[in-house]
Amino acid sequence: MKQFFSFVLKEAKHIFRDKRTMLMLFGMPIMLMLLFGFAVTNDVRNVRTIIVASSMDYATRQATNRLAASEYFTISAQVSTPAEAEREIRAQRADMAVVFSPQFTMKHGKVQFIVDASDPNQSQQWTNYATQVLFNPAQSLVNIKLIYNPQMRSAYNFVPAIMGMLLMLICAMMTSISIVREKEKGTMEILLVSPTKPLLIILAKVVPYLVVSVSILVIILLLSAFVLAVPIAGSLWWIFLVSGIYILLALSLGLLVSNLVKTQFVALIICAMMLLMPILMLSGMIFPLESMPQVLQWISTVIPTRYYISAMRKLLIMGAGIEQVLSEIMILTSMLILLLILSLATFKKRLT
Repeated sequence: MKQFFSFVLKEAKHIFRDKRTMLMLFGMPIMLMLLFGFAVTNDVRNVRTIIVASSMDYATRQATNRLAASEYFTISAQVSTPAEAEREIRAQRADMAVVFSPQFTMKHGKVQFIVDASDPNQSQQWTNYATQVLFNPAQSLVNIKLIYNPQMRSAYNFVPAIMGMLLMLICAMMTSISIVREKEKGTMEILLVSPTKPLLIILAKVVPYLVVSVSILVIILLLSAFVLAVPIAGSLWWIFLVSGIYILLALSLGLLVSNLVKTQFVALIICAMMLLMPILMLSGMIFPLESMPQVLQWISTVIPTRYYISAMRKLLIMGAGIEQVLSEIMILTSMLILLLILSLATFKKRLT
């Protein structure tokens, strides 16, 4: 056991003395958290809006003032006809126009939206927000109450997703590269013929990345709570339990990759291409799975990040209990056992 801890200490020193590795391990999570939290966002803000009205009566002025007072819209101009507003939108001087009918003062007055629909999702959001601002839900027959995310902030969606992406990439990629590097240098054979059992040597190389992954998880949670103002609604105990299963799964995947390849470049390509793109596209991180074709939904079932993101959104944002994420835990645990079996099996074959 003393030799085991010596190997762990050796690998830890190797990690912490390499500035590039440290920058990747701790710089990348912080950068991505701030980037997705503040820059990469689909929140509705400062939509350049044109008011189209033949006469600015009292009701029209009230509605216009509600739009201007909201944080979502900026009144850029006022014109008399829809054709003028459309010309402004086509000239990229405005994003949308609100056309008030001459009978807007009447109870059943109508409003038309002219919207730049080059981005369909964004334009749909603009019209939804404008409808809510113009026709105050508190005074209408429809009253909308938003739970879990009343401000409709994108950070609530991105924080669990970034956690899943970072932990998978860092654990799998760094673990596989670390072990393959020993093969490239020819030092793995020396380690394997040492008195310490080969399996303990591999575990000793994995343990430091397990500690680093937990540290990254803590950093992400601190940034989300104190910088991005995303509340941690659920139990930290369950969050760390599910995250622990997911981290072990990612480490097992990295170990499997290291058993199958011989060079760091191949390990990097496999982890980057076979993990990054599926995680971004098919895990529900950016695009909702329900909107995808059925074939892609089937493919997404083999991506562990899908279930981790789903569990974290329930635990972190919704404050759900462990009973509501049991299905995700069972799937992640099954994947962990399968990857461990495959990793140990391929490792033993390479020793013969």
